[in-house]
Amino acid sequence: MRWSRVCLEAIGYELPDERVSSASLEARLSPVYETLCLGPGQLEALTGIRERRFWPRGTGMAEASARAGKKALEAAGVAASDLGALVYAGVCKDGLEPATACAVADALGISSDAQVYDVSNACLGVVNGLIDVANRIELRQIRAGLVVSAESSRTIVESTLDRMLAEPTLDRLRLSLATLTGGSGAVGVVLTDESVSDSGHRLLGAAALAAPEHHRLCRWGPPSGLLGETVSEMETDAAAVLGSGVALGVRTFERFLRTLEWRVTEVDRVICHQVGSAHQDAVLSALGVARERDFSIFRDLGNIGTVSLPLAAAMADEAGFLSPGDRVAFLGIGSGLNCLMAGLSW
Repeated sequence: MRWSRVCLEAIGYELPDERVSSASLEARLSPVYETLCLGPGQLEALTGIRERRFWPRGTGMAEASARAGKKALEAAGVAASDLGALVYAGVCKDGLEPATACAVADALGISSDAQVYDVSNACLGVVNGLIDVANRIELRQIRAGLVVSAESSRTIVESTLDRMLAEPTLDRLRLSLATLTGGSGAVGVVLTDESVSDSGHRLLGAAALAAPEHHRLCRWGPPSGLLGETVSEMETDAAAVLGSGVALGVRTFERFLRTLEWRVTEVDRVICHQVGSAHQDAVLSALGVARERDFSIFRDLGNIGTVSLPLAAAMADEAGFLSPGDRVAFLGIGSGLNCLMAGLSW
């Protein structure tokens, strides 16, 4: 995939105020730790995550997404009425139907001419949404589009704690560890045609690969499907996801470099999906990317699913980590397994 006229104009984000430390989660799990003869500090030691955020109870994903989207539009200098597409890309949704994007579009005052829809692909959703909008811009169907997402981890983390207390085994701890890294946040990303861009952040191309034979390694939802059940569970074979994900990431990165006609030494900065320290170390090492070229936020925000990568990019830009002209690689991976990497000239 290559584009010649697409720009990433702005990223806006929203973070909840409530901070939840890994130590506080472990305090709730003290009976489990006693049963398993584990000392405190395991969660942060294994994941590198000190804390994450929770939305206030009752916060809607459309509500949070609309706030982040409004910030992105204001930063981009793009009116909501000028958008040709609005995509909601979160794993968390306000309902099975209608599309959560419809509520966001209503809140922002999107034109009735715009395409309004949801995209869902585990933690890759926002990057998939960006590809959809980029293609529309490249084909000159639209001049600007907005991708939004919000994720909420409170309910699934709390239900996982309850399940671990009821089943205090090493296997339950192994399958639940990834869930306890979950954070919350919202993001909005504006893409525009180069003719109306002020940012100069050009989206150049992308590469994708899938390994669907691994779709059973991470699952979030009711045990027998969405319809008719209210109990939601999340289980992740973290070690298997890491091993298979890194292998898929290496193959995708090779394709990405060929597509962009870059060498690995020419990639100035990388923004990865924010999972945790073990994932960061394994991915960067396998790709041959020096740690100083990566910007991470997982230590204080956890894994916010689809929000993680664009949020890290926004914070990297705010921190001055990204400079004009940098070759930047967005390295995304999601359960399924799917991998999608996009390259930008910042």
